[in-house]
Amino acid sequence: MEFPISGVVINPFILALTGFFVGVLGGFFGVGGGFLAGPLMFWAGVPINFVVGTDLAHMTGKSIVSARTHRALGHVDLRLAGLMIIGTIPGVELGAQLIERLKAVGNIEEVVGISYVVILIAIGIFTAWESVRALRSKHMDRLDVQEVVGVKSLIHRSRLLRIPPFIRLPVSGVEEVSTWAIILVGLVTGVLAGFLGVGGGFLRMPLMVYVLGIPTHVAVGTDLFEIIISAGFGTITHALKGNVDVLIALTMHTGAAIGAQIGANATRYFSGPAIRMLFSFLPIVAAILVLLRLGI
Repeated sequence: MEFPISGVVINPFILALTGFFVGVLGGFFGVGGGFLAGPLMFWAGVPINFVVGTDLAHMTGKSIVSARTHRALGHVDLRLAGLMIIGTIPGVELGAQLIERLKAVGNIEEVVGISYVVILIAIGIFTAWESVRALRSKHMDRLDVQEVVGVKSLIHRSRLLRIPPFIRLPVSGVEEVSTWAIILVGLVTGVLAGFLGVGGGFLRMPLMVYVLGIPTHVAVGTDLFEIIISAGFGTITHALKGNVDVLIALTMHTGAAIGAQIGANATRYFSGPAIRMLFSFLPIVAAILVLLRLGI
């Protein structure tokens, strides 16, 4: 099937299946799935600027489905999400402007592709290391990661930067955390969302757990809710710049909407460290896909 906006020919069943697969993983791990869907589209031959914009459009619809399910399970902290959005929106626009600069220079595929690989491998290795330590701990609350020794030490170190004002997050069980730390997490992940065409969840979820001290299950649901805003805004700003293929996004969403509900409901049967351990494999897979497409 030809997609005239981006000028590529791709089997629509492959796109729908990709959407379903990414939907399941996104609903389960609390990520938009862009760090997998993006490399898959890039590998299939979609130009990198359309990968960025179209992936954001696809994630917006899928994250709405996943976030509704997690909201019903009590896994969404609206106060936390609202503060992160303050940093996310300007971050997304900054990332989108970087894409425009690279389009003008002409080396966009190499820069974005290598950025993908470096970030994904780093996150995958760190998350796997921490999860193994957490799973070995004998005294571990199934929902509250602050009781895990390894994560707890990281949280305390991050709170050495205690910059007021502070806020209490009762839904997350966090008594006190710097408002600026939350906004900074949103800003950093927002830049990645606009630059790499991802919701930022593959970095935001670990940051919420390891830096802010949010329990894994709440981090998953809250991240998906925040992705609705970040990916939605990213879709609009990239559409205005001509980087969105709506037909590809809709084709992927047909499978993603179903997969997202399955993944979100599956989180009830796994502990936080187990979710993080499984999550650690995904960035590595995505990095391999990007390397194959770049021919490295």
